[in-house]
Amino acid sequence: MTGNDSESGTEPPVVVKVGGAKAVDPAGAVGDVAHLAANGRAVVVVHGGSTVVDETLGRLGIEPEYVESASGVTGRFTDAETMEAFSMAMAGKLNTELTARFRSAGVDAVGLSGVDGGLLAGPRKSAVRVVEDGKRKIRRGDHSGRIESVNADLLAGLLADGYTPVVSPPMAGDEGDGEVTAVNADADRAAAAVAGALDADLVLLTDVSGVYADPDDPETRIDAAATPDELAAVEDAAEGFMGKKVMAAREALSGGSDRAVIADANVRDPVVAALGGEGTTIERSALGGDGAADGGAKEADGDGADAEAEGGETV
Repeated sequence: MTGNDSESGTEPPVVVKVGGAKAVDPAGAVGDVAHLAANGRAVVVVHGGSTVVDETLGRLGIEPEYVESASGVTGRFTDAETMEAFSMAMAGKLNTELTARFRSAGVDAVGLSGVDGGLLAGPRKSAVRVVEDGKRKIRRGDHSGRIESVNADLLAGLLADGYTPVVSPPMAGDEGDGEVTAVNADADRAAAAVAGALDADLVLLTDVSGVYADPDDPETRIDAAATPDELAAVEDAAEGFMGKKVMAAREALSGGSDRAVIADANVRDPVVAALGGEGTTIERSALGGDGAADGGAKEADGDGADAEAEGGETV
């Protein structure tokens, strides 16, 4: 693991999640990562890509399908055809293009999917629980999974050698018989798993400035949560795609991160600004007790929430 060295005063790594929707411009994040890396800060980038996945499906004549989990979280249902398009778009196109963009900015970036080196691994779920027309049903044939392990040694080795990993789903799905299948995983929660494994700060970049108490009023942004009551208020306020980001923040803190920030990708110097307090910052103390999370009120426990996007991953 590559955590914070309190005796030497070195800063912890940063995991930056860049959204994959058209509303998110990665230019600011690219510049900030280049700045941080040049100044010796270890950075891991994790990216989504639902917009490009949907566009790829469209070119293949496949209609994207989203399902609602029993806990109210919307995610992509990934059958075999969709998984093929997902891998083409995420690991094949987006990861390569983003890695090239970082390298153009002077970052010694290395592109990785979650399958490479068993970077992101866990059991495949071939069946998910969904709600259709108000009724709970079981949908089979899904290619999704819950990340249960992160190859932190692989990331730490790359970071120690001066590389900046650029990570994307799919993840390595364990079929239970020793076989491994590439399966879909949510990019926010992938970033959370990586941040927790590295004891890193997590920055989740989106197209809004944080979590709003009134979802329609940016002036009601909740700036910080450092207690369980404050975290509960953030969770109550988080609607739609934001609910999954708060879930990811909680998971990162439970895994070992000291703080997670949900912030605007489209402002000047978005990562530096987020680390400086812009956005909604959730501290590990907000989990209460010994910092162990209880899973959160909106935890879906694998019932369809592990798909890569939430209604098109707006951010």
